[in-house]
Amino acid sequence: MYKITDFPILWLRFAAQIMDHIIHKQQGEELTLLREKALIWEKKSTLILADLHLGKITHFRKAGIALPKAAEKDNFDRFSYLLLNHDVQEIIILGDLFHSDYNDQWPAFIEFIGHFPELYFHLVLGNHDILSADNYISPNLTTHSTYSAGPFIFTHKPEDHDGYYNMCGHIHPSIIMNGKGLQRLRLPCFHFTHNKVIFPAFGAFTGTYNVSPIEEDHVFVTTDQSIIKVL
Repeated sequence: MYKITDFPILWLRFAAQIMDHIIHKQQGEELTLLREKALIWEKKSTLILADLHLGKITHFRKAGIALPKAAEKDNFDRFSYLLLNHDVQEIIILGDLFHSDYNDQWPAFIEFIGHFPELYFHLVLGNHDILSADNYISPNLTTHSTYSAGPFIFTHKPEDHDGYYNMCGHIHPSIIMNGKGLQRLRLPCFHFTHNKVIFPAFGAFTGTYNVSPIEEDHVFVTTDQSIIKVL
């Protein structure tokens, strides 16, 4: 279903579109897409993101793969930046909050959300969220296999649900863009189809998977500085 698709790098065309957020309407709802690889459902004051994979770096370091420990802190720093700079009341995490085994990032996350007692967190369990249920206990955290609100149903893996527009993660979508001088960029993206949006992975060192949008789709790539509509 998903194949590599090359998009030309048309920097002059994109220049006017480079910004830190873009408003996109879906199912009659206003969604603010953020360069930080998250979006805000405005009517519900809800921040939505996917695939943090907390502890993945710790997992690799234990296996002898040299990755910077500071990247784990970067995940929390970027997450807290969103919570402190946007007026939201709820947060929906579309699975793979953690990367499999229990590690020091779990108590760090519980402590982290404890600093935001006025916010409520929903975790839609992903394939990497394999800890026992008693590890997910916190006053402002609830776990779900699927979760629905308004016209949307929230899952980890892409699913088809009649009557709902699916918001999901898991794929870590990206596209490849080519330039005239043989430049080649692979950029994470939001991929909107007729019945679902697949979120880019929020976490560091998660990898990406190249997708093949069709003409009717909408694609928004993200960089450290901007979010850009390319389709």
